[in-house]
Amino acid sequence: MGKPTGFLEITRELPEKRPVAERVKDWQEINRPFPEEKVRAQGARCMNCGIPFCHKGCPLGNIIPDWNDLVYRNRWREALDRLLATNNFPEFTGRLCPAPCEGSCVLGINADPVAIKQIELEIIEHAFREGWIKPEPPLVRTGKLVAVVGSGPCGLAAADQLNRAGHRVTVFERADRIGGLLRYGIPEFKLEKGVLDRRLKLMKAEGVTFRVKAEIGVNVSVDEIRSGFDAIVLAGGAPVPRDLKVPGRELDGIHFAMDYLPQANRRCEGDTLPEAALVTAKGKRVVVIGGGDTGADCLGTAHRQGAASVTQFELLPRPPASRAADNPWPLWPNIFRVSTAHEEGGERDYCVSTKHFSGRDGNVTGLHGVRVEFTPGPNGRPAMRELPGTEFAMDADLVLLAMGFLGPERNTVLAQLGVTITDRGTVAADANKMTNIPGVFAAGDTARGQSLVVWAIHEGRAAARGVDAYLMGSTTLP
Repeated sequence: MGKPTGFLEITRELPEKRPVAERVKDWQEINRPFPEEKVRAQGARCMNCGIPFCHKGCPLGNIIPDWNDLVYRNRWREALDRLLATNNFPEFTGRLCPAPCEGSCVLGINADPVAIKQIELEIIEHAFREGWIKPEPPLVRTGKLVAVVGSGPCGLAAADQLNRAGHRVTVFERADRIGGLLRYGIPEFKLEKGVLDRRLKLMKAEGVTFRVKAEIGVNVSVDEIRSGFDAIVLAGGAPVPRDLKVPGRELDGIHFAMDYLPQANRRCEGDTLPEAALVTAKGKRVVVIGGGDTGADCLGTAHRQGAASVTQFELLPRPPASRAADNPWPLWPNIFRVSTAHEEGGERDYCVSTKHFSGRDGNVTGLHGVRVEFTPGPNGRPAMRELPGTEFAMDADLVLLAMGFLGPERNTVLAQLGVTITDRGTVAADANKMTNIPGVFAAGDTARGQSLVVWAIHEGRAAARGVDAYLMGSTTLP
């Protein structure tokens, strides 16, 4: 604890954001550089608690008080070592994680929590600037071959860990570029793809092999990976979207979020898409259905494409401004939040259920909804009822469905391998992440269900440990 009175003397501060009028005209990340002296001051706010609940709040178990203190003391290289001991990709989590660690920060009980996420990002970016992040191939190879199916954060974390253990790892990705959700799901203004490419270049230099346009069970046979590899990690995520089965759903102009967001990312990559297949918000009245992060990503993307208007509907009630009585610290605070996309404009409306869509000449022209309320149900779960007389209609030229994801695609490699599927639609795996098929492991959203990037990295690391133990009889991977 470098400054015992730091939490009393220093207030929470984050980087200045670029003005809305400026940032909606490009796809660059929105934060301005954060001066080093301010980063160090934020590190001084950490109280080095006797029981650091931030460790438990972070799925990776990051050693947060240590690197907060080291940053304050200007010992950046040691802070980097502490950070990389638990997190393979802090440049991703430092940008994308909602920071459950901050929700568990002891200082957050009665003050603003420590800016853990920002300090984490500053450590890794400082390290890249100083040239400390260099390829470190393993000194010894085991001779074992591992196939990782999927190149999102879970698959990359598993591949990175397994490569460090000395195994030869090949990552199979069915898309034309590596990165999965990081590449085509996260908008450029939240994660510039040069950050991803920088990490992939390192992994390649360390010996990881990447194969694109390689879909297992389609153009790469299951027999090939079963016979050619000693273990397989299934990390294909949970891409099946939740649909809205109401009249008019078949109209043109109604799209899943993950049919819309990847197109914007591809255009940022320089791809030219056929005009007939292009989904754009330019000049349109846009409705986003779903109030989570994916919905906010659609909102920010629509702003940058020049939407005439954007309205975001959420079925559930608006969260409270502060913790409710049944949501005490150190649980994740379920409170009202304003993302950078919401700062940029658009309307948000809660307790709205979509009843049907109307259209003209096969194209959507309107949404028809009703307001709802939630009351305690007989089983303890809230029961929803429509409020009579609250029916409404609004014009819409583009509707984006961002209501979450149901799980992995089943009629693919999962069916051909014969892995067991749970009642939730995910792949069943034991404590070591192994499925019912020996040598076949599942992790990330494939096994856990829709979750956070930080949980995906945690799951990838856990799967790597299970694979290493399976192949070698024991493991030293954390």
